[in-house]
Amino acid sequence: MKAVSNTCEIIHQTKSTLPRVPFAAIKDKILGEKYELSVASVSPAQSRKLNNQFRGKDYPTNTLAFSLSKTSGEIVLQIEKIKKDAPDFDMSFTQFTKFLFIHSCLHLKGMEHSSTMEKEERKFLKHFS
Repeated sequence: MKAVSNTCEIIHQTKSTLPRVPFAAIKDKILGEKYELSVASVSPAQSRKLNNQFRGKDYPTNTLAFSLSKTSGEIVLQIEKIKKDAPDFDMSFTQFTKFLFIHSCLHLKGMEHSSTMEKEERKFLKHFS
């Protein structure tokens, strides 16, 4: 399945169902309307391969964010891992997917893990609830 909205392209490569998350609206709010973003839903094996290749971590991860330029990037989501991890964060599958997408967008904006980033995550999560 492939869907394009503004400059947010969703590439769903697995059999898992993507939750209803306003990906384009979140992208526009955090990164701007002109930012070109691809969002790929990948298998655990693909996630593990990318995580190993780019971070040196030999396990699948729930999300990865890749900045391609100042105005473009890609976010990789591993839906099975997100479903598995959501209860650990006291969130529903949909809410945790939204949180991870916000988290990844903030990384693409240049933010590093910090209390400031956590504050921004909470603000955007509340805005899109």
